[in-house]
Amino acid sequence: MTAGKQVRQTSSLAFDVHRSVWGALLCFSFGMFSLGMMSSADAETYTPGQPLEKDYESFAGAFLADHCIDCHGETAPEGGLSLQDLGPVDEINAGTWRSVWAQVSLQEMPPPDASELGVVDRLQFSDWIVDELSRVMRDKGGFHDHRDPNKGNFIDHDLLFGALPEEIRLVPTSSPARIWRVTPQEHITRLNELINTEPEYDPEKPGLRTHGDVVPTNHGGELKLYFGVDRIIKWQGGTVAYATSVKSVPAILSSARKHGLENYPDFYTVNSAEATQILDVADDIIRYMAEGPLSIAQPYQITDDPASIADKMVGDLRGLPTSLVYSTKVVRPLTPVYDLMKEDGVTDQRVRGAVEFLFEALTYRPPTDRESNQYLQIVNESIQKLGKEDGAVLGLSSIFLDRDALFRPELVEYGSPDPHGRVMLQDWELGLAVNHALRYIRPDDELRTAVLAGRMRTRDDVRREVQRMLADDSIRKPRILQFFRDYFDYDLGGYICKDNKALAETGVNARGVSHYRAMFDATASTDRLVELILHEDKDVLKQLLTTDKVVATKTDEVYFGRKRTPEETAAAAAEAKRAAAEETKEASAALKSAKKELAAFEQSMKANPDEDTAKKQRELTAKERAVSAAEKKLAAINKRRRDTENHSVDQADLSGPNLFARVSRRSFGNGSMKPERVLATAPEGQRLGILTHPSWLVSHSDAMDNHAILRGRWVRERLLGGGIPDVPITVDAMLPDEPHSTLRERMRVTRETYCWTCHEKMDPLGLPFEMYNHAGLYRTLELDKPVDTTGEIIDSGDPELDGEVADAIEMIQKLAESERAEQVFVRHAFRFWMGRNETLHDAPVLQDAHRAYKESGGSMNALITSLLTSDAFLYRTRTEPGMLAESK
Repeated sequence: MTAGKQVRQTSSLAFDVHRSVWGALLCFSFGMFSLGMMSSADAETYTPGQPLEKDYESFAGAFLADHCIDCHGETAPEGGLSLQDLGPVDEINAGTWRSVWAQVSLQEMPPPDASELGVVDRLQFSDWIVDELSRVMRDKGGFHDHRDPNKGNFIDHDLLFGALPEEIRLVPTSSPARIWRVTPQEHITRLNELINTEPEYDPEKPGLRTHGDVVPTNHGGELKLYFGVDRIIKWQGGTVAYATSVKSVPAILSSARKHGLENYPDFYTVNSAEATQILDVADDIIRYMAEGPLSIAQPYQITDDPASIADKMVGDLRGLPTSLVYSTKVVRPLTPVYDLMKEDGVTDQRVRGAVEFLFEALTYRPPTDRESNQYLQIVNESIQKLGKEDGAVLGLSSIFLDRDALFRPELVEYGSPDPHGRVMLQDWELGLAVNHALRYIRPDDELRTAVLAGRMRTRDDVRREVQRMLADDSIRKPRILQFFRDYFDYDLGGYICKDNKALAETGVNARGVSHYRAMFDATASTDRLVELILHEDKDVLKQLLTTDKVVATKTDEVYFGRKRTPEETAAAAAEAKRAAAEETKEASAALKSAKKELAAFEQSMKANPDEDTAKKQRELTAKERAVSAAEKKLAAINKRRRDTENHSVDQADLSGPNLFARVSRRSFGNGSMKPERVLATAPEGQRLGILTHPSWLVSHSDAMDNHAILRGRWVRERLLGGGIPDVPITVDAMLPDEPHSTLRERMRVTRETYCWTCHEKMDPLGLPFEMYNHAGLYRTLELDKPVDTTGEIIDSGDPELDGEVADAIEMIQKLAESERAEQVFVRHAFRFWMGRNETLHDAPVLQDAHRAYKESGGSMNALITSLLTSDAFLYRTRTEPGMLAESK
């Protein structure tokens, strides 16, 4: 059995254009395989990851006896775990072996004060467990822990960035040959290009959504493709009615991500349900490409004069597609699909034009002659059976299920392996890899020309194209922003379902969906702040962690405000009441005076009817208007008094220059998200960087309170490079329900011996954020007690970092100056752009990338360029010979 067959197999969807008019859906299993490893010729050296020809008795059993049984023997074993009779790896004890692998990899077992364990011994034992678990679990769901990005830190950080022991031998790195399923964001952006024309980049308004930007989520956090909203000029009903009436389809492809990196090639496939949905959406898209709004509306609904169809818009049409009126202006892209459908009859030239346009629009490369001929045959046969319109739609729909429309192959089918078995990507595979690293739309003319001219075959070719695209602001690069979303996890706040009572107690508006819309707005605002820092491209990580700038809406004045104490709240309410009473008194007096003047003037007019009538009438009108204005002012004051004023928050003063954030197309009528923002300064002493912004804080909270454990784990993993094992299945990981106890008090249960081994790495890092409540407001009290914001950095790997901190701001300031945090940031960037966890063989790549980042003054562009010109990005290893044949 080969090493490639011992690891996880993932299914990918291929469309077999030979067998069916519509294309039969076939699922091919592609082994996602490990680096091709070299056997060590020298018995005194070890190449990490190489197959180990060792058995349990002589190797693993002896290791356990020497290093583990003393603590985990038959009598009173630590943690209740006995390894005395563990035995060889099998499906029954696989769970225990998984835990052993995690503890050994994290250097938790054997503990530092136990018998000394050499680096090579630890690596060999860890590799042996991975091999054995992969072999035993191959047909039982597989073993994937070592590929999980959340366990990427299980590789010793010091071995990656420090000096390696002499007996460890590295080989030149590469990544496995593979296919990547496109992400939901990338897929829906591809489809959007077919039916909507996005505005070109405007350097005067750089924050506005433009061509090349990702399709953003709407006001409710939904990722949807909208039809025709740029032509809607009138609708019946309010915002909900509009949202119901508009033609839209949700993202089809699934994503299992909750926190962290999501786009690993072996995470996803396309199942039969998704394939069926893709065909349904393809039908809608092709018809809209051909007919525009006529495909989703009645002919009378398309007019520039809504009044002319008033007789047809009678009755309660709210929420119905027939409630919309579309302008006659054509704004969608007019493509060869439109040309095919608008003319009578069918010619091979027009069919081929539609086929080749749609193929490249969906796969981002031109079809080969063979592919073009096959799809031409499919469409023609469909037309013969079903007629032109339905046949063309169904035949062209098959292209939406082409393998390369849903997956991006990196199979290195051409090229000769180097002495290490590696093949460099070239031509379209390399061009699309570079394009995918930065963009969601198809390659621009320069990159496309370079591929066709044979100028995408070397490291210098890649450097040229990467640097060109990074330097051009008009070339949108949403993949970079997606990295920061995945890294910081600041985009999840709107999906955290809050208890209404608990939310109201934070000081924010808990009515309806106000809070959730504020969080989706906050995500767009944080996106824009990240882009501003990336534009400066200096000390990027440090700036993100320590900036005092805020991109804000009016609502953010509450979220960036300070929760008042009960005494301050009472005083603010009393002052507001006094001011309102004074204002009411003044407004009432003004109204009384205006009415008195009006009455006197009317009396004067009656008494002197012969005076200048026109002049008198003008004066009368002016006085009537004065009364009306005074009445409206008094009514507004009374309404404001009736509304519940928020006296519990000292709102932040967020003012500054205007700018824009990228938001969705109009999805909720007049209630849609607005792009207008201001660039403000956060309240001094209360905020410092993204980790203190409500978008991040709420994303790391739960329904009722803060989530200090989750926040601490984030700091441990994303800034310190530490790893946390999975929670044992026997542990009830719940805090006690004690409404009158603070979160810190309820977290006392995590200090129990069995729990504290892991929680001491997280809790002291998360508790400093208790200076904010679970809606992200700054506070000084929790349950009317002074909030305890102290914490501690423990076992960071950098002795200069370790020590107590007074609050989150002090902790962030220390971490922002840390070289280790920079290196951990680089590790996460590697995982994002390589689509896999790092190995020890990637140490030179990581060190080069960190060096490029430091020497450039903290430039993200320099870091990305280093990664995208590295061997890990450029080279693939063919591990499964049969895969290439199957993929064809």
